[in-house]
Amino acid sequence: MVDISAQNISYEMNGLQICGDRWVGERSSDHVSPIVLLHGGGQTRHSWDRSAAALAQRGYDVYSLDLRGHGDSDWAPDKDYAIGAFVGDLVEFVKTLDAAPILVGASLGGITSLCTVGEHPGIATALILVDVVVDVEPAGIDRIKKFMTTHVDGFATLDEVADAVAAYNPERKRTRNLDGLRKNVRQHDDGRWYWHWDPEFIRSDDDEPRRHTDPARLTAAARQVTVPTLIVRGGKSDVVSDAGIASMLKLVPHGEVADVSAAGHMVAGDDNQVFAAAIESFLERHRL
Repeated sequence: MVDISAQNISYEMNGLQICGDRWVGERSSDHVSPIVLLHGGGQTRHSWDRSAAALAQRGYDVYSLDLRGHGDSDWAPDKDYAIGAFVGDLVEFVKTLDAAPILVGASLGGITSLCTVGEHPGIATALILVDVVVDVEPAGIDRIKKFMTTHVDGFATLDEVADAVAAYNPERKRTRNLDGLRKNVRQHDDGRWYWHWDPEFIRSDDDEPRRHTDPARLTAAARQVTVPTLIVRGGKSDVVSDAGIASMLKLVPHGEVADVSAAGHMVAGDDNQVFAAAIESFLERHRL
């Protein structure tokens, strides 16, 4: 197996510097459509590292971006983290590509991809949503928000970071490689470690739930999706339920569902091997 390393990339979009990685597959010319991976809220592009490398090994040209306010990308000076801002950034990024991409999004990245595909016909050749539906479970969303807002004051050590992640996701084995956490946190001058995203992204106010998940907008966008669509569901997810999948398939009747039974909401990280296999099978069936 050939070792494929990520290349750092950076673009100016809507006044912000958006950073990411690119993996160039050996046989990328065999695949017309590149793949764009978009992470969830509070994560960074590095949540896709293993998946991106695996897809590049299959010959795909793969891009993984840090969304605005996350990772190495700029924070929005105007604190605009509404769904429209993320969609606007993605639309601008796609314009830099030589061909319409396959969009793969988890959580916030999936919502962004769904809106982009539904509102901009022809912008993508396929859509892969990772534990994303329009009608999500409120309890699961509340648990995510609690996890993110509880730690905005940072951590004293990387061990504390690992403990927090393990407490949120007890199904996943607690990481022993604390250095790997440095991709998602940064040490500030006060010596504490902070998540590598703008706290304004998750500020608590009455409009918070609708800033990122506007049900009416998502519903309208889903009804306009015509490209091949795959919903990869975490079997242990508390965000996506059977009812949520059923209502999503009414909006996108041609959609396909892959169930990663051992995974929770963070599907790619929980069971990357099964996740990657589900995506590759979908791409092969549609000759993408």
